[in-house]
Amino acid sequence: MPMAPKAMTSETRALAAPMVRLARPHQWSKNLLVFAALLFSRRLFDYHDLLLALLGFVGFCALASFAYVLNDIMDREADRLNPEKRNRPLASGEIGVPAGAAFAACLGVGALGISAALGWGFIAIAFAYIGLQFAYSLWAKHVVIVDVIAVALGFVLRAFAGGVAIGVVVSPWLIFITFVLALFLALSRRRHELTVLAGAARAHREALGEYSVRLIDQMLAIVAGATLVGYMIYSASEEVEVRLGTHYQYLTVPYVVFGILRYLYLVQERDEGGDPSLMLLTDSQLMISVILWVGTEILLLYA
Repeated sequence: MPMAPKAMTSETRALAAPMVRLARPHQWSKNLLVFAALLFSRRLFDYHDLLLALLGFVGFCALASFAYVLNDIMDREADRLNPEKRNRPLASGEIGVPAGAAFAACLGVGALGISAALGWGFIAIAFAYIGLQFAYSLWAKHVVIVDVIAVALGFVLRAFAGGVAIGVVVSPWLIFITFVLALFLALSRRRHELTVLAGAARAHREALGEYSVRLIDQMLAIVAGATLVGYMIYSASEEVEVRLGTHYQYLTVPYVVFGILRYLYLVQERDEGGDPSLMLLTDSQLMISVILWVGTEILLLYA
């Protein structure tokens, strides 16, 4: 017997909140990286390019949410063993796998539709990102070190997508700094998972059991150093000065140094780092350093 419209409405409303949580909108802040090429190409106030970048941002939000749902479907059993992940909609049973898969399909189709509007280059990056997510879910996340590199490559694709959306060449500096910074964030998350799960880390994920807090701290020191040194060299580069039209890029260095060191402090002294997006939104000092960095960049590039 067909379900009454009122009953269907009630069921839809009951699923709405878990579906929103499943999409993890609080993590869409990662996709702001799509605007990096717009900012550094000095087209931030070109309304046509701004619209294209906004469209790219929305497309990558849909792509990222597709990846989150896919990962949650495949990890639902392991997530039930994690005190921080067991309340996710699929792990807790709020949403069934068929509904989750249908939602993922809608997100994927929507993302590809937006990508098509932005051209073949953006479509290629979208498919590369989807392929990377499947590779991560099926293989890479189970291989030590490869798992964090795969996460970092997802950020690199976001940076490339921003350039492709507005038709500019993405600087190698942007790619390098994005990669090492994303490695830093991914390793911080692994450290947090180790401290939360303790002896159950290997049961949650095989590769996680291959790490140790001591090893990750050494890796973090290397990657944090590479990020800071890379950014300092970039800010003092004559080639960058000519391309950006400013001799004062080095003025942004203190914000980057503070941001990296503050993040390390939160990870190592407060055992945070499980969700970089939430840390950015909840730690006022990190938020202020990012806002000051962006504001200074705009003044240097556009004033």
